Amino acid sequence: MNKVYSNAMDALAGIANGSTIMLGGFGLCGIPENSIAALVKMGVNDLTCISNNAGVDDFGLGLLLKTRQIRKMISSYVGENEEFERQLLSGELEVDLVPQGTLATRIQMAGMGIPAFYTPAGYGTEIAEGKEVRDFNGKPHLMEYALHANFAIVKAWKGDSMGNLVFRKTTRNFSTSMARAGDITIAEVEELVQPGMLDPDQVHVPGIYVHRIFQGQQYEKRIERKTIKLASS
Repeated sequence: MNKVYSNAMDALAGIANGSTIMLGGFGLCGIPENSIAALVKMGVNDLTCISNNAGVDDFGLGLLLKTRQIRKMISSYVGENEEFERQLLSGELEVDLVPQGTLATRIQMAGMGIPAFYTPAGYGTEIAEGKEVRDFNGKPHLMEYALHANFAIVKAWKGDSMGNLVFRKTTRNFSTSMARAGDITIAEVEELVQPGMLDPDQVHVPGIYVHRIFQGQQYEKRIERKTIKLASS
């Protein structure tokens, strides 16, 4: 089975209006930049996007928000995007805010085939509205469902033509779990190598979970919020 595609547009074929998509990364670190740009060009809309964050106004998922291609966001941290805020407050964008640990676990459970779990996070807040509550050891817990997607799109440091993926440091957050939770997983990589060139002990996601892979290009690797310390005079 050939998993290698020549570019993002070919690899993303089949993503249609109304699709639910997971997009890996943490903040702006390790996001699938090439794939997001391709989604903008494809013009697919009415998307439900699952991502820890919502990008910034002119980068990452902010590009899809700007073109109004996203109908619903399922996220944890969304504080860096003014367009996201505007659409949320105006009622133009449906938003499901999820505690970060709960979001990560819902994705992990989907990859493990576990349909639901209980967590104390969110009890007593708006997050608990309409959810089943059970006591464990005298403490109330909410039932949360596993979070699946039609497509999971991640960006790795290295990958081989069999789909085995290696991530670097913070870029593993969410991406390794998302790669296991999509019906179809698409990986873009900075470097695409032949089978046998990756150390098996360093592989974070085995190729069995990855359906399509391509080598990306021209990564910006932006810093979400740059902090500068001035030298004392």
